[in-house]
Amino acid sequence: SRAVGCESDREGGLTRECGMKFREFICREALVADLKATNTQEVLEEMVESMVAAGKLSSRQKKAVVDALMEREKKASTGFGNGVAIPHVKHPGAKELVGLVARSAKGVDFDALDREPVFVFFLLISPPDRPAEHLKAMENIFRSAQKEHWRRFLKQAETADALWDLLMEADEESIV
Repeated sequence: SRAVGCESDREGGLTRECGMKFREFICREALVADLKATNTQEVLEEMVESMVAAGKLSSRQKKAVVDALMEREKKASTGFGNGVAIPHVKHPGAKELVGLVARSAKGVDFDALDREPVFVFFLLISPPDRPAEHLKAMENIFRSAQKEHWRRFLKQAETADALWDLLMEADEESIV
């Protein structure tokens, strides 16, 4: 049995670092290409609502998940700079690891480390008993978000389909 996201070539060797592809945890139906939110609380609420609308979270869990994400932001901002934030939480309301990408055309003050507005948000919610999956998903996001050209394309993506296409391109590029 291979680790999640590991692929093998014909000889059985791994073709890339064991990790997780976006298609394994990003919910396409929850992508938000035109975030309306203007502050941290609104961003988190809008993204969690998109997860609820896509059927990935129960509406009963919405407030608890948003509250948990806000608590996480109070400890340390997940706005890592370069226009990207990765709000994430382990929460019992999550039945599986699930994520989404949201884009703000105007940018949001998310208290990012570089004090610049955030345009691209990766939301990650996972069950508390799956820390390894959570970490693999975070590693994939960090690795991809290091690429300046990819961040720029995400920032310019005006539709959910365009966001999805960029995620799938990143998945293909991750194969060595």
